Amino acid sequence: MKLWIDADAAPVAVKEICYRASDRLKVETIFVANQRVQLPPGYGFLHSVRVDGSADAADRYIAEHAVAGDVAVTQDIPLAAILVPNGVVTIDPRGEVYTEESIGERLSVRNFMEGLRSGGVDTGGHAAYGAREKQLFANALDRALTRAMRAKNI
Repeated sequence: MKLWIDADAAPVAVKEICYRASDRLKVETIFVANQRVQLPPGYGFLHSVRVDGSADAADRYIAEHAVAGDVAVTQDIPLAAILVPNGVVTIDPRGEVYTEESIGERLSVRNFMEGLRSGGVDTGGHAAYGAREKQLFANALDRALTRAMRAKNI
Protein backbone atom coordinates (compact mmCIF):
# COMPACT_ATOMS: atom_id res chain seq x y z
CA MET A 1 0.00 0.00 0.00
CA LYS A 2 1.27 3.44 -0.96
CA LEU A 3 0.25 7.00 -0.25
CA TRP A 4 0.24 9.18 -3.38
CA ILE A 5 0.33 12.98 -3.12
CA ASP A 6 -0.60 15.23 -6.04
CA ALA A 7 2.03 17.70 -4.87
CA ASP A 8 1.70 20.46 -7.46
CA ALA A 9 -1.06 22.25 -5.55
CA ALA A 10 -1.07 20.57 -2.14
CA PRO A 11 -0.91 23.07 0.71
CA VAL A 12 2.27 22.99 2.80
CA ALA A 13 0.24 21.89 5.85
CA VAL A 14 -1.06 18.86 3.92
CA LYS A 15 2.47 17.87 2.90
CA GLU A 16 3.66 18.17 6.50
CA ILE A 17 0.81 15.97 7.77
CA CYS A 18 1.71 13.40 5.12
CA TYR A 19 5.40 13.44 6.13
CA ARG A 20 4.48 12.64 9.71
CA ALA A 21 1.88 10.01 8.80
CA SER A 22 4.37 8.30 6.49
CA ASP A 23 6.97 8.17 9.23
CA ARG A 24 4.57 7.11 12.00
CA LEU A 25 2.92 4.34 9.97
CA LYS A 26 5.95 3.42 7.85
CA VAL A 27 3.98 3.89 4.64
CA GLU A 28 5.75 4.52 1.34
CA THR A 29 4.67 8.02 0.32
CA ILE A 30 5.24 9.42 -3.17
CA PHE A 31 4.98 13.13 -3.92
CA VAL A 32 4.37 13.66 -7.64
CA ALA A 33 4.82 17.10 -9.23
CA ASN A 34 6.01 18.82 -12.37
CA GLN A 35 8.62 20.67 -10.35
CA ARG A 36 11.23 19.58 -7.83
CA VAL A 37 9.68 18.62 -4.49
CA GLN A 38 11.94 19.38 -1.53
CA LEU A 39 11.49 16.56 0.98
CA PRO A 40 12.63 17.01 4.57
CA PRO A 41 15.61 14.93 5.70
CA GLY A 42 15.20 12.07 8.13
CA TYR A 43 12.03 10.54 6.72
CA GLY A 44 12.79 7.08 5.35
CA PHE A 45 9.52 6.42 3.51
CA LEU A 46 9.25 9.62 1.43
CA HIS A 47 9.96 9.71 -2.29
CA SER A 48 9.33 12.24 -5.01
CA VAL A 49 8.74 11.90 -8.71
CA ARG A 50 9.23 14.84 -11.03
CA VAL A 51 7.20 14.59 -14.21
CA ASP A 52 7.47 16.73 -17.32
CA GLY A 53 5.84 20.15 -17.20
CA SER A 54 2.88 19.32 -19.43
CA ALA A 55 -0.63 19.89 -18.17
CA ASP A 56 -1.89 17.09 -15.95
CA ALA A 57 1.38 15.10 -16.16
CA ALA A 58 1.39 14.50 -12.40
CA ASP A 59 -2.24 13.38 -12.55
CA ARG A 60 -1.49 10.94 -15.38
CA TYR A 61 1.47 9.52 -13.47
CA ILE A 62 -0.59 8.90 -10.35
CA ALA A 63 -3.47 7.42 -12.37
CA GLU A 64 -1.07 5.03 -14.12
CA HIS A 65 0.75 3.89 -10.96
CA ALA A 66 -1.76 3.90 -8.09
CA VAL A 67 -3.50 0.57 -7.52
CA ALA A 68 -6.47 -0.67 -5.55
CA GLY A 69 -5.76 -0.40 -1.84
CA ASP A 70 -3.56 2.68 -2.21
CA VAL A 71 -4.50 6.08 -0.80
CA ALA A 72 -4.21 9.33 -2.79
CA VAL A 73 -4.42 13.00 -1.84
CA THR A 74 -5.56 15.40 -4.55
CA GLN A 75 -7.84 18.34 -5.04
CA ASP A 76 -8.09 17.49 -8.74
CA ILE A 77 -11.60 16.12 -9.21
CA PRO A 78 -10.97 14.59 -12.67
CA LEU A 79 -8.03 12.65 -11.19
CA ALA A 80 -10.22 11.52 -8.30
CA ALA A 81 -12.83 10.40 -10.85
CA ILE A 82 -10.21 8.06 -12.34
CA LEU A 83 -8.82 6.78 -9.05
CA VAL A 84 -12.01 6.09 -7.09
CA PRO A 85 -13.48 3.49 -9.49
CA ASN A 86 -10.08 1.75 -9.48
CA GLY A 87 -10.25 1.17 -5.72
CA VAL A 88 -7.86 3.96 -4.69
CA VAL A 89 -9.09 5.78 -1.57
CA THR A 90 -8.95 9.44 -2.56
CA ILE A 91 -9.03 12.43 -0.19
CA ASP A 92 -8.96 16.14 -0.90
CA PRO A 93 -6.81 18.53 1.19
CA ARG A 94 -9.90 19.63 3.14
CA GLY A 95 -10.61 16.11 4.37
CA GLU A 96 -13.38 15.09 1.98
CA VAL A 97 -13.17 11.46 0.92
CA TYR A 98 -14.32 11.02 -2.66
CA THR A 99 -16.60 8.00 -3.01
CA GLU A 100 -18.27 6.11 -5.85
CA GLU A 101 -21.49 7.83 -4.80
CA SER A 102 -20.11 11.39 -4.67
CA ILE A 103 -17.52 11.60 -7.43
CA GLY A 104 -19.97 11.86 -10.34
CA GLU A 105 -21.78 14.78 -8.73
CA ARG A 106 -18.51 16.49 -7.79
CA LEU A 107 -17.27 16.15 -11.38
CA SER A 108 -20.52 17.57 -12.77
CA VAL A 109 -20.41 20.57 -10.42
CA ARG A 110 -16.75 21.15 -11.23
CA ASN A 111 -17.45 21.10 -14.98
CA PHE A 112 -20.44 23.44 -14.55
CA MET A 113 -18.37 25.91 -12.51
CA GLU A 114 -15.53 25.74 -15.01
CA GLY A 115 -18.03 26.56 -17.77
CA LEU A 116 -19.24 29.58 -15.82
CA ARG A 117 -15.67 30.79 -15.23
CA SER A 118 -14.76 30.40 -18.90
CA GLY A 119 -17.85 32.51 -19.68
CA GLY A 120 -16.53 35.31 -17.49
CA VAL A 121 -18.55 34.64 -14.34
CA ASP A 122 -16.66 35.15 -11.08
CA THR A 123 -17.48 32.03 -9.05
CA GLY A 124 -15.28 32.88 -6.09
CA GLY A 125 -13.19 30.10 -4.68
CA HIS A 126 -12.50 28.07 -1.60
CA ALA A 127 -12.31 29.75 1.77
CA ALA A 128 -8.83 30.12 3.21
CA TYR A 129 -7.10 26.92 4.32
CA GLY A 130 -7.01 27.13 8.09
CA ALA A 131 -6.74 25.10 11.26
CA ARG A 132 -10.19 23.52 10.83
CA GLU A 133 -9.43 22.27 7.30
CA LYS A 134 -6.03 21.02 8.42
CA GLN A 135 -7.62 19.01 11.25
CA LEU A 136 -10.34 17.58 8.99
CA PHE A 137 -7.67 16.48 6.53
CA ALA A 138 -5.44 14.93 9.22
CA ASN A 139 -8.39 12.96 10.61
CA ALA A 140 -9.54 11.75 7.18
CA LEU A 141 -6.01 10.72 6.22
CA ASP A 142 -5.50 8.82 9.47
CA ARG A 143 -8.80 6.94 9.00
CA ALA A 144 -8.03 6.13 5.35
CA LEU A 145 -4.50 4.89 6.06
CA THR A 146 -5.63 2.83 9.06
CA ARG A 147 -8.37 1.14 7.00
CA ALA A 148 -6.02 0.51 4.08
CA MET A 149 -3.39 -1.01 6.34
CA ARG A 150 -5.96 -3.25 8.03
CA ALA A 151 -7.27 -4.41 4.66
CA LYS A 152 -3.72 -5.17 3.53
CA ASN A 153 -3.08 -7.35 6.59
CA ILE A 154 -6.30 -9.37 6.24
